[in-house]
Amino acid sequence: MPGRLTCLIIDDEQAAHYVLRHYIGQVDQIELAGSCYDALEAINFLHRQPVDLLFLDINMPQITGLQLLQTLAHPPRVILTTAYSEFALESYDYGVADYLLKPIEFARFLKAVDKVIGSLSAEPKQPHALPVSTAGSLVIKVDGDRIRINYDDLLYGQSWGNYLKLFTATQVYITPLTMTELEQRLPDGRFIRIHKSYLVALDKIRRLSGNEVFIGDATLPVGLTYRRELVDRLR
Repeated sequence: MPGRLTCLIIDDEQAAHYVLRHYIGQVDQIELAGSCYDALEAINFLHRQPVDLLFLDINMPQITGLQLLQTLAHPPRVILTTAYSEFALESYDYGVADYLLKPIEFARFLKAVDKVIGSLSAEPKQPHALPVSTAGSLVIKVDGDRIRINYDDLLYGQSWGNYLKLFTATQVYITPLTMTELEQRLPDGRFIRIHKSYLVALDKIRRLSGNEVFIGDATLPVGLTYRRELVDRLR
């Protein structure tokens, strides 16, 4: 992992900023790039200056933290911070790295940051004998093995915590990739992001209805920020 990770605090509470700034200042591997007090301010900041990691509160006025994530086409790593544990399960549908409950203890903060750093450092190096991709296939790591998936067989990918689920007609593969990494390794003309948590094969879409697409037996949501491009690509 090259250099230090830049991070952004997004929280409407001054006390949370104070705690997180103090914690961040004690960790050599990360550095604070900025602090925002609402989602709109954060969106404007990220347009000017992308970062590697967000410390993101869920409950904020006007636009919540989870709604903010839905607006970002290529979000950085995310550690959610909130006082409400009932959002924990829902948050992992957004591919977040970890979930910190307030008041945040320093030891738990370190564990979350280490999890992010570890996920970046542990990204698999592909052997020369088995390339990442060819003209018609993708190679992924599954439980220590390298598996080749033909583009023709791939239906869609889904974010799942720190992993991706890749669906074919006959099997589901779980691999330690981010959605952004998957996008970079697939041909643009054949696959498209339809939601923060979903990427699909264009030629496998049976139907687009409202904000849902139908692929095989699955019904997948279409995010508002992705729908226009999807409609254009299906023309």
